[in-house]
Amino acid sequence: MTQEEIRARLAPVRCFLLDMDGTFYLGDRLIDGSLDFLAALERTGRTARFLTNNSSKSASVYAKKLERMGVDARYRDVISSAHAAAHYCMKAFPGQRCYLLGNPMLREELLAMGMNLTEEDADYVLVAFDTTLDYQKMCVVCDYIREGKPYIATHPDYNCPTETGFIPDMGAIMAFIEASTGRKADVILGKPYRGIVDEALARTGFALDEMAMVGDRLYTDVATGVKHGMTGILVLSGEATMEDVKSSDVKPDLIFGRLADMIPYL
Repeated sequence: MTQEEIRARLAPVRCFLLDMDGTFYLGDRLIDGSLDFLAALERTGRTARFLTNNSSKSASVYAKKLERMGVDARYRDVISSAHAAAHYCMKAFPGQRCYLLGNPMLREELLAMGMNLTEEDADYVLVAFDTTLDYQKMCVVCDYIREGKPYIATHPDYNCPTETGFIPDMGAIMAFIEASTGRKADVILGKPYRGIVDEALARTGFALDEMAMVGDRLYTDVATGVKHGMTGILVLSGEATMEDVKSSDVKPDLIFGRLADMIPYL
């Protein structure tokens, strides 16, 4: 693809939905040029929102982390798979009791959003990326799922990138649950599924053809873009490699080494 073709592909994009881990930062380290990319968006009359599948933390925790990294307040409205899941659950199961497999900070956020969470006699289950996971929690959630309770999951990522490699993510938790219960999640809300796309549309006010989804994973980030009418952009700063691109059914519209490599084409 020529430089002119890349510029033409990016020209209609007014809002970039940015993945976080592996795209904007790795662990507590900013990826070189990430802040420069946001500055370039501002210069060219564009904007961005952070959109993460990682439901192990609340949006306020992510916002504080971005603030520490020097991100301007206008870009700290973080959209998460947990938000999409909460809105789905409250609409699909109004007033019903939810058993949450998730971290304490996520529990607080979902309670503040209006969810009815319980430890006993749940009507349905919401499984999130729980880094406080223990065997007792897994036994409880598997019991509910084995009983046939509706089973909602925040996102499908198998691994979460860190500064030193990867840690098991939701896909690994769901694989454990499926091995025990024989059931897959009834609904998944995070990337690449439609739930988080609808959340982004509601929060940003932009149309699908005015947005690009940028991330380091083909099967979540890029797939969200290309499957739902957005521009799908892969950055090679996290999980996916060019070898993965060659073997994947999901083909990015554009590929860059990192966010800052887009700046000349904005």
